[in-house]
Amino acid sequence: MIDIAQRRILIDGEPRLVIAGEIHYFRTPREQWEHRLDQLADVGCNTVASYIPWLWHELPDGTIDLVGRSRAERDLAAFLDLCAARGLWFIARPGPFQMAELKNEGLPHRLYREHPEIMPVGWDGAPAPTSTVDYLAPAFLEEVEGWYAAVMPLLAEHLPSRGGPLIAVQLDNEIGMLAWITNSPDLTAHLLADLRGWIREHRSDAATSYPALERDDESWARTIRTPEEAWAGALRHDLTQFMRDRFARYVDVLAASATRHGIEGVPLLINIHGTSGGSGESFPIGISQLVDTYSGRPGVLSGSDHYVGDMTLDTTTDMYVINALQQAVHDDDQPLTSLEFEAGSGDYGDGLERMNEPSTADLKSRLFAAQGNRMLNYYLLAGGINPLLDTPVGDGNDRLAFTGRRHGFAAPIDPEGQESPTYAPLRAGVHQLLLHERHLADSVEELDDLALAFVIDSYATEYAHPGSEAMAAVVEDLRAHRGAGQRKALARSALLRGHRFDAVDVREMRPRPDGSARTVLMLASSAHLDPQVQQNLVAHLEAGGGLLMLGVLPELDLEGAPCRILADALGARAGELVREHPSFFPSVTCTSVPEVFGETRVSWWQELHALQATPVLSALDGTVCGIETQVGAGRAVLLAAGVPSHLGLFGHLLDRLGTRRGLKLTSSVPGVFATSTRDREGGRALHVLNITGYRPEVRIVLDGEELLLHPSPHTGYLLARGLELGGVRILEANAEVTEAGDGVLAFGAPAADRLRVVLATTDPVQAEGSEVEVTAEPPRAAGTPQADGADDGARTVITAAGPVRLTLG
Repeated sequence: MIDIAQRRILIDGEPRLVIAGEIHYFRTPREQWEHRLDQLADVGCNTVASYIPWLWHELPDGTIDLVGRSRAERDLAAFLDLCAARGLWFIARPGPFQMAELKNEGLPHRLYREHPEIMPVGWDGAPAPTSTVDYLAPAFLEEVEGWYAAVMPLLAEHLPSRGGPLIAVQLDNEIGMLAWITNSPDLTAHLLADLRGWIREHRSDAATSYPALERDDESWARTIRTPEEAWAGALRHDLTQFMRDRFARYVDVLAASATRHGIEGVPLLINIHGTSGGSGESFPIGISQLVDTYSGRPGVLSGSDHYVGDMTLDTTTDMYVINALQQAVHDDDQPLTSLEFEAGSGDYGDGLERMNEPSTADLKSRLFAAQGNRMLNYYLLAGGINPLLDTPVGDGNDRLAFTGRRHGFAAPIDPEGQESPTYAPLRAGVHQLLLHERHLADSVEELDDLALAFVIDSYATEYAHPGSEAMAAVVEDLRAHRGAGQRKALARSALLRGHRFDAVDVREMRPRPDGSARTVLMLASSAHLDPQVQQNLVAHLEAGGGLLMLGVLPELDLEGAPCRILADALGARAGELVREHPSFFPSVTCTSVPEVFGETRVSWWQELHALQATPVLSALDGTVCGIETQVGAGRAVLLAAGVPSHLGLFGHLLDRLGTRRGLKLTSSVPGVFATSTRDREGGRALHVLNITGYRPEVRIVLDGEELLLHPSPHTGYLLARGLELGGVRILEANAEVTEAGDGVLAFGAPAADRLRVVLATTDPVQAEGSEVEVTAEPPRAAGTPQADGADDGARTVITAAGPVRLTLG
């Protein structure tokens, strides 16, 4: 039985980590299935995930083969049975879209021949450049119903209630992605009729905003496909809101069909796309598009889909922010999951062009688990061979996918089944996660009173007519100022100081599930900001909250009309916006404490006029471009300049606004990140990631207790601060547990110069290692700092020059 509760995945009542590996049975010779599953189990995965391609299972005569009548590799039932025989769970991804480099994104070729009306046109009536469809076109939905009628009953036969391995079903894949990446909205005649009704319902000024609203269909089509500037601003915004609603209705159709055909008692999954060009900065576009398909919907989970390569200062910030923003629109029960968790070398072109650092998947997994991800699907775990199509189409290879004969070149298991150099590091990382499953499946990240303001409409930038200046002005502004702040300076600066923060959807400003406060919000501010969001931010300030803004002063709404709700509350007015050019190099300095942030080159600054505010930042000619001001009982700071990440400046301002850090971090080399987690049994862990190639000196103060560390390069540590393992409570450790059994504990290389472990026991402890010392300590005096979860009883302290193995009792 699978339940979703309190941001946990419960299987048979127990919190579990679902660690999956994607293996495409249809790309793997039938006689090798068992070997691939054995390799997956060796990695440590407890779950298999796979697409189930409609394109593969539909035969030329239109029938569906899911039991291997035509080819052994089509025997989905046999593959599921093999998973069950090995005690492995299964995540089904039956589409209808799969992507996965398949032809037509996994849809049968005949759909486009038989139903040309489902093929969208975009701006100016141009044909869509990708194999997308109008998701709600009646002909498409009828075909999807036929596919679901075939595949869902077979999956239902393998539900846990029937003794099967199926624990989740993904509905479609990366919905809306193709239209976004091509800036080609799906403007079919069917969709335009739907949009007309939606605008009538949602806009009180519909007739004046869209003069052709009540005219003939042809006039209406021209109005939308080739918009004039008079309504371009309204259309850009309306189209994104309408498509959110339409995607949600599409998922409702799929969910109803899956249920009708027997799927029940397991979560339905939505895969969120959005990373691009090795960066996660655009990922929240997928959240914006799909939020209404899963947010607050019982039994539905969202999963991230990310490809950013190595862990760097840039991508680590991306990863942390991706999780925070994804969780911001979940309800109090929905946990984080990742349905395509990048694994392997990153050499997706098979051209020896890239090789990820070996620690990459491990470090990402650790960060995601610390932030509350309960499901990780390593994609791809195993490559494979693209089979030939049953009917040649003359497209250059006549295979199932456009990648050629071999697929999944970067995977830890290559297309021929050989283990690549990334296999062993991934295996080590997965085994470490599962060693701590009891804690990680049940814990939550301990958060400070700080949050990133998630302005979801700042990511509603997927559509802009190429000839519209009105659309371009809004989109360019939003792209420049959103999320983690320009150059990711807000989030990165906070993370490198040790701030543990989440994100809040500022449309609703819902409280945290645990009731803890968000005293200060960090906002990447753009000129265009929704009126309701502006009002919510003002209310936050008036109630005594703090607001740190990085960006330009908001003075417009999302359609380009004047809107100064927040600006008026700040008592501010924007002046000239000065940008760099080849003969001008704008520079700024912190006015109040120049010793913290001296003269610094920036790419732009905006003049601010605010008589009642205190100058914080200024250009070298004295022009004020940063202010601090009182709003009700709260205070706000606006930095209207392209300042880079800077621990001194942002730390000074966060401290002034009243943030309190339960974890303080300083490192001799930037690139060490830390956070902490606590489970419902009181177990606690400190998570430290050194993403650099250095061994820096790191000082961490966690709730008043100091740790001095020298973490190894490209290494992560889960350090117990009150965890039950091996039958004993570990009060402190500066090394990671590598083995835990009945009466046995082993610790690896310490994150410090000398290993130190403190156990809550007075029983005899035998220790094997170099320069080992075992000391029984008396109870600590009252008021002495100690690890969380410790009591005042006697303790046993073990120190050593390196790894140790302990025998207890």
